[in-house]
Amino acid sequence: MSDNPFQPPRSTSGNALEQEQTLSSGQATYNVVTDTVTGVNVRWSDNKFQAIFVAASILIAATIGAIVVALNGQWKLPWYAGAIAGSFAGMLFGIFASGVVLMIYRAMRHIQGKHD
Repeated sequence: MSDNPFQPPRSTSGNALEQEQTLSSGQATYNVVTDTVTGVNVRWSDNKFQAIFVAASILIAATIGAIVVALNGQWKLPWYAGAIAGSFAGMLFGIFASGVVLMIYRAMRHIQGKHD
């Protein structure tokens, strides 16, 4: 038995299946803490979703910004200024919106008892 209270108890039987279950239980605990308190989210699926969402938000907002500036001649700005401003706005929107979506999704998963 370890003196460290944060370390899971070690199996004395040496059974690989029991050790694998301890690791997955530890991973489930890590996921619960990082989803509810603080920590780095290391789930590949969540990070991939967020990267795709942010990239799509940047592209859409940059296109809208370029079109708005091109159609509004009173601003006397080149189209790429609208694209740059739109890109920045899209990045901010994408980061916050995808974070909110992931927060709600992970909360629903935890309510269901699925701590994957």
